[in-house]
Amino acid sequence: MTGPTTDAATSARMSRQRRANTKPELALRRELHRRGLRYFVDRAPLRGQRRRADVVFPRRRVAVYVDGCFWHRCPRHATAPKNNAEWWAAKLAGNVARDRATDAELTAAGWQVVRIWEHEDPAAAADRVQAAVR
Repeated sequence: MTGPTTDAATSARMSRQRRANTKPELALRRELHRRGLRYFVDRAPLRGQRRRADVVFPRRRVAVYVDGCFWHRCPRHATAPKNNAEWWAAKLAGNVARDRATDAELTAAGWQVVRIWEHEDPAAAADRVQAAVR
């Protein structure tokens, strides 16, 4: 993640970001479990794939990603850092491109992808996941 235009403070902040078990993920998982749905957590839907989904229903071929508004460029809440603006723009655009590539790869393999924004209501998000699973 570090590059010629990143500084030590930026690298330190990025390394402290949770990758799994974030509050929005936990809230969604609690709601799904309350509804009787069982799933795998933090798992690659496809063998050999490095990209891991937050919640996976392998038998139903449904992969759920809970995306952070900043890191994945939420259309409502995305912000653009002013320091190292060019580097951040490239970094965040790369995240979005990777998300779209993952969606395309999974869809081509017969999976349904559900993307949830961190700001979404857990019950409404669970409705979407439940609809995909059933």
